[in-house]
Amino acid sequence: MTTSTLTPAVDLLHQALQSNIIPNQEFLLQGSILDSAAEHLLHRLRGLCDNVDTGPETFSDYEMCLSLKVPNEKAPVMTLRVRKAQDVDAPYQLRYIGQPELGDRTRPTLVRSSLDIACSPHVVDFLTEMGFRVDFEYITKGYMFRKGRMKVTVSKIFKVNSAEPISQSYLVELSVLAPTGQDAIAEDMRIFAEQLKPLVQLEKIDYKRFAQMP
Repeated sequence: MTTSTLTPAVDLLHQALQSNIIPNQEFLLQGSILDSAAEHLLHRLRGLCDNVDTGPETFSDYEMCLSLKVPNEKAPVMTLRVRKAQDVDAPYQLRYIGQPELGDRTRPTLVRSSLDIACSPHVVDFLTEMGFRVDFEYITKGYMFRKGRMKVTVSKIFKVNSAEPISQSYLVELSVLAPTGQDAIAEDMRIFAEQLKPLVQLEKIDYKRFAQMP
C-alpha cells in the first residue's frame, strides 16, 4: 500500500471517529437459564424478536483469549480475543474488550469499549510473534435472535474437542454495539429484558467481584 492510498484511508478513519459513527461501545446484560427451561425462553424470544418467521440463527464458534504480559506484572497489558465460526465460511474475528465503565451506578446495563475486526487466519501467528500467549479457549454453540439493534444469544459453552458442555445451563446475553454517546439504548435493553422475566434474569455482571473471590 502506497502513501498516496494510505493517507485518504487514515483521513476517513479520523473523520469516522470524530463523527461517532464507529460502533466502539458494547452495552451488555447477562444471565443464565437451566436446560430444562431453555425451550420456554426460546419460544418467548421467537415471539418477541424480528426473525419470527425464519426462526433463530444457529451458531458454532471457536474462541480463544490471548494476553500480553510483561515480567513481574500480574495483570496483562492487553487481552484480545480471536473467534472463528465453525458452521459458516467467514473471516476470523479479532476482538478487543475494554474494562467496564465506572459511570452512573443506576445505568441499566454494563458498558465497555469493544472493537471487532475481520482478519485473516494468520492473526494468531501474528499475535504470537508480538508476544501474546493463549490463556484459554472454548467452543460456543447456540441460537441468536435480533430485535432492532439488539442481539440476543442463548448458548452453551464446551471445552475444545469435547462433546459435553461445561454446565447444565445456557448463557443468555443481550447486547448492542453502538457508537459513543448513544446511552439511550440501555433503557431499551432494560425494557426488553423485563419481558423475559421470570424465565431469565438479565443483569449487569460485576467481574471484579469474581476476581476478588478466594
